Amino acid sequence: MSTTPLPGIGVQYDLTTREHRHLSVVAHRDGTRTVNLYRADDPDACAQSLHLTVAETTSLIDALMPSHHSPNLLHTTDLGLVAERIELSGHSYWNGRVLGETRMRTETGVSIVAVLRRAEARPSPAPDFRLAGGDTLIVIGTREGVDAAASILGRE
Repeated sequence: MSTTPLPGIGVQYDLTTREHRHLSVVAHRDGTRTVNLYRADDPDACAQSLHLTVAETTSLIDALMPSHHSPNLLHTTDLGLVAERIELSGHSYWNGRVLGETRMRTETGVSIVAVLRRAEARPSPAPDFRLAGGDTLIVIGTREGVDAAASILGRE
């Protein structure tokens, strides 16, 4: 597989299958994906293009990955730590409140290492960072801590 940055758009991943078919996936900055399948007789000519919403992309990932993998799981280590995405609902109790009010590290031992908002990442948000519905929080901690964090952040 090869990777090509597409400035202002996202990243394109190209793959040639065992059957010598060329396909690509464009991961757009807004979270949507475009899957392209190229003609067998001309690998530079696109035969079919399918644009997927974020929800459709998540469903496709669920179908392609074993059921014990979460699409929100970013990484796991032999040390028992996981990094995961937790999305804040627009109806969340925390919508409009500052991060420090969650008492996340104190209550769960989990660290919020970044907040993704639209196409921007806010690394190491301070306690006075104001949360908004639609934010995706990148958290790191034990499996139990991350589950507890998801429960706290899911409060409406």
